[in-house]
Order: sequence, then structure tokens, then C-alpha cells
Amino acid sequence: MTRAAELAGGRIDDGLFGPGSVTWKVHSNPVMLVGGLRALLIQALHPLAMAGVTQFSDYRSDPLRRLRGTSAYVHTVTFGDTGAAREAAARVKRLHGRVKGVDRVTGRSFSAKDPDTLLWVHCVEIHSFLAAYRAYGGRLSESQQDRYLAEQVATAELMEIPTAMIPDSLAAYRAYFAEVRPSLRSSEDAAATIAFVRRPRLLGSRLAALEPAFCVLGLAATALVPSSLRSIAGLPGRVPLALPAAAGVMLTARAMIASRQVPWLGDQIETQVRGVLGVGPLPAELQQLSPRPKHADAYID
Repeated sequence: MTRAAELAGGRIDDGLFGPGSVTWKVHSNPVMLVGGLRALLIQALHPLAMAGVTQFSDYRSDPLRRLRGTSAYVHTVTFGDTGAAREAAARVKRLHGRVKGVDRVTGRSFSAKDPDTLLWVHCVEIHSFLAAYRAYGGRLSESQQDRYLAEQVATAELMEIPTAMIPDSLAAYRAYFAEVRPSLRSSEDAAATIAFVRRPRLLGSRLAALEPAFCVLGLAATALVPSSLRSIAGLPGRVPLALPAAAGVMLTARAMIASRQVPWLGDQIETQVRGVLGVGPLPAELQQLSPRPKHADAYID
């Protein structure tokens, strides 16, 4: 929210999306946490994206910092007014200005302002939010999924990614991932990120009590890595035939948010999404605690 809006005690406008958007529907669901963890895991497979993280962050000593930062940014861009979204993007772009160097794995130059790298980070993040919602959060028709991806073009444009490059439908995302897949690889740093998502170790931190919950969400995120990437990521080659119980994942995510230790939607949760964040019953389709029978790849590819 912009300073002017704060002083006025309200929002200036409905922002980039608004309450009728699929974006608000997806991003107001607690299983966004699972999507965020899946995004960290898959983004690590891009050597130039991982080089920026490795050389310009403290991810080894504070592996959740990226998740917290991403959470705060996504919250502002999604639910803040237009000015707040643009201010948040401007802050990120200023930080990106100093992130550049040479990747020690490939020997190639990297820059956080590179449109191709920005596009990878954007597409994996948005695709992960969608995959997590479909698997554990609720139902979306194919047209709703296409609408969500089209809405998210505005998010990518905030980072000055050329509009012509940005996928805007399920078919376009499939084509994009097929094109970029040959350039993906693992590395020592990528493996460390993947290991943390799969089996988080939080002993000695203020989040130590949440380690069991993070393990549940990490398992849920790992289950959503597609077959085509599992060997690159060093994961068991077969995608689980059934996902972890959706209701169990939802309840764990709600408990994590209720702890107020992970600012998934920031410290000031928007009133318009309060009802989704742990008050009231689970959606009817999640009442059954048994795993969904559908093959995990059905939520991804």
C-alpha cells in the first residue's frame, strides 16, 4: 500500500487484479506456501538464476529469507493498490542492479536484470502457485487457469520483461518450459537448496518448532516436481502416484500462517482475504483426508 493510501486509511484502487480475479482466488489460499517452496526448488535448476542467489545472498545461513522476501513482494503486488505494486517492483529492480557476475558452473555471465533469467523466475513462480492450488487448494477450470496466467502477464511486466516474451496460457507455458528444459542442470548450490526444501533443518533458529510443518509442506512441494525434471533435481525418478492428502497439506499451511512466524501475506493481512486464511471449514472437495487418486503430473504438465 502506498504511503498516501495508508494516510487515507484505505486503498487508492483495486490494484493490478482486484477481487474478481483468479489471481486473488489463488493467492489468497494458504497452499501458496507449497507453491513458494516448489518454486525455490525448480528455480535452482537454472544455472544463471542460481548463480545470482549463490553469490549475492545468505541463503545457506538463512535459507528462508528468499521465501519471506518473495512472500512480501507477492502480497503487495497481488493485494496492494497499483502504486504499491509499482513501488515494490521498483525496490526489487534496484536490488537487481547490483546482482551480476560470472557463473562458476557454466562460466557464463549473469545479471538479475537479464530478461531471460527474469522470465524463468517469473514463470516457475507463477506455475508453482497454480500447481499447488490445483493439487491442494481447490478446483479451477482450464479457462480459469488460462485467465490466471494471462493476468500474471502484468506481474512480469512490472519487472520490465518484454510483453512478447511472456507466456499467457497453459499451452504457452508448456511450450516455454519445453524450450528452456535443455539448459537446466543441477549444481552443488542447487542441490543444497533442493535438500533444504525436501528436509528442512531449522534447529537453532526461531522457527525450530515449525520444522515438522515445513517437512509436510516440503514433501507436498517435492511431489509436484514433474517427471521431466526429477532426475536433474536428484529426486526419485517416479512421480508419486498419489499426492499427499490435500486436507492435511491445507491444515498444515493454515497452522503455519496462524503461527505468524512466516509472513506469507505480510503482517497486515488484507481484510478481503481473511475468510480464506483459516476461519471456516475447508472447501468441500478437501474434506476427504485420503490422497487424490490422480497422478501428480496431471497438476503440472
